[in-house]
Amino acid sequence: MPKVLITPRSFGKHSDEAKRILIANGYEVVENPYGRILTEEEMKKEIADVDAVIIGIDPLNREVLSCAKNLKVISKYGVGTDNIDIEFCKGHNIPVTVTRNANSDSVADFTFALMLAIARRIVEIDKSCRALNWGKKTSIGIHGKTLGVIGTGAIGKDVIKRACGFDMKILAYDVYPDDEFAQEYNATYVDFETLIKESDFITLHLPATRETVNLLSEKEFNMMKETAVLVNTARGELIDEDALYDALKNKRIWGAGLDVFKKEPPEKIELLELENIILGAHAAASSVDAVNKMSLMAVENILANFK
Repeated sequence: MPKVLITPRSFGKHSDEAKRILIANGYEVVENPYGRILTEEEMKKEIADVDAVIIGIDPLNREVLSCAKNLKVISKYGVGTDNIDIEFCKGHNIPVTVTRNANSDSVADFTFALMLAIARRIVEIDKSCRALNWGKKTSIGIHGKTLGVIGTGAIGKDVIKRACGFDMKILAYDVYPDDEFAQEYNATYVDFETLIKESDFITLHLPATRETVNLLSEKEFNMMKETAVLVNTARGELIDEDALYDALKNKRIWGAGLDVFKKEPPEKIELLELENIILGAHAAASSVDAVNKMSLMAVENILANFK
């Protein structure tokens, strides 16, 4: 009986259909025994004798994968594969699949929620009200403003679609522009520096690669408008957290909404002390709809690629 290790804690959380499909197809299911993201040493132990793995953001580097003697397929629960040694997998004929577009609507919704919450200071207002302080807090609007979308894959495009309802001017940056989509949704591809300087809202939708680590650092924050709002629901590695802290603390930008950090919880604890930031626990994709879709798609990818 082939064995499948499932590490994401949200897998099948709202429905047991995905797990039942695996069992019905003759698979033994091994679930995350730790209730959290696994360490490298824990992954080495748990993956040693499995035939397939449904992986979240737990480490699947070369050292871990070298311990997986029976591994025949990796099913990523999500789309980012930066935690997986793809070259090792290619060299050992281990297919790596992703649950493309399964969570794009949920992440796009969360992105817009962060944009609105930071702009209108919703968390600050709620906190004051709970302290029986009904004083007014001045905020900034979103309607008709300029939105800069860095990365126009499925999620970036879904954010652009939502921005149309707010009559926003849309600037986009991507090394592989989709001109047909841009024309349909009245978006304009510009160079990176132009987007940083002209956008009122900036949202990140890129993977973490050698080229994108610390994509936004002190230089970029100094170019942004003082009323700029930054949102990141992609990867924490895209932002220099020290530079972000300085920009927020010194009010060089209006605020930030972050659902991802380089390490989670963040090592830059000082970020938690600022009022002009809203923090998320890597939860943008954690809607009932997205979890069900990702769980089913992750299982389908195993069944389709198991050898």
